[in-house]
Amino acid sequence: MVIITQDMIKQFQNLIEAFDEPIKIIYENLHQGYPTETIVRFLKARDGNISKAHKMLVDCLNWRIENQIDKILSKPIVPVELYRSVRESQLIGMSGYTKDGRPVIAVGVGLSTYDKASIHCYVQSHIQINEYRDRIILPSATKNFERHISTCVKVLDMTGLKLSHLNQIKLLTVISSIDDLNYPEKTDTYYIVNAPYVFSACWKVVKPLLQERTRKKVQVLSGCGKDELLKIMDYESLPHFCRRQGSGSSKLARNNSNGDDDSCFSLDHGFHQQLYNYINQQAAGLKPRAPLKQGSFHVEFPEPDLMDCKIVQTIETEFHKIENQNGFADEHDHKGKINGEQH
Repeated sequence: MVIITQDMIKQFQNLIEAFDEPIKIIYENLHQGYPTETIVRFLKARDGNISKAHKMLVDCLNWRIENQIDKILSKPIVPVELYRSVRESQLIGMSGYTKDGRPVIAVGVGLSTYDKASIHCYVQSHIQINEYRDRIILPSATKNFERHISTCVKVLDMTGLKLSHLNQIKLLTVISSIDDLNYPEKTDTYYIVNAPYVFSACWKVVKPLLQERTRKKVQVLSGCGKDELLKIMDYESLPHFCRRQGSGSSKLARNNSNGDDDSCFSLDHGFHQQLYNYINQQAAGLKPRAPLKQGSFHVEFPEPDLMDCKIVQTIETEFHKIENQNGFADEHDHKGKINGEQH
């Protein structure tokens, strides 16, 4: 892994000094008072290549300007019924903090359906969570833990993952590209839990295709991962799906994904209540206040790079191999063949 030197940082800083004033303002909003750490993130994302890291940063800042990302936390998804549908089908939340203060972001990969709203709603929702993490959660953690905290850990629950999830690959690739290009090096580790055979088979093939820095961030844990995760966080910060063994892909797990009192995916969870209230307060504070339009705030999608496309193709191939070997399209689901269309 490349070592970022002070000389590399200084050269990058000199390039930033040449930014026009509007770009500098957006850059200040991006780095949140930690410009050096931000430079290091972009350098790491491009393996220390200053020219490529500079281009990546410029592209990111232009993307933020063109899509009004600095205002996205004042753009609620309305009406509330649509927002509720997004939350119920895009399972993501925050369950707590690691022992060293990093936010724990939980993602229900296997039970997310992404079929209740447009792709624009899901992209807007994802970016809003990213921005809320960077502007509110991380600065608060920095203050509470009395050290600079700029990254999170993610726990990905594969409960319920089936072959039909090929339908979601386009959307997931878009979201992944947004993170890779505009929020680089914001996640320290991805912990995979409750992984069924479908995931395990694909992971063996996909893992060698990933860049070394990405591959090192992914840890596939046994079962629900409870014992391993308790080494880095207290029980209270465990995502709900890591607290009970054997949730598997049962109907009970699906029904409880939003409804449990301790579910970090639930709209009643403190994280989602605070996020929802914050966005609505920001919207109410706009002057003059424009009437809110129904639907979502459209953000331009980045084009996935060639490696992303290769990984997606590999996943599709492996899924179809499993389908052919087993003679069915889905565990517990015999409704038809995978067509690869986006909901």
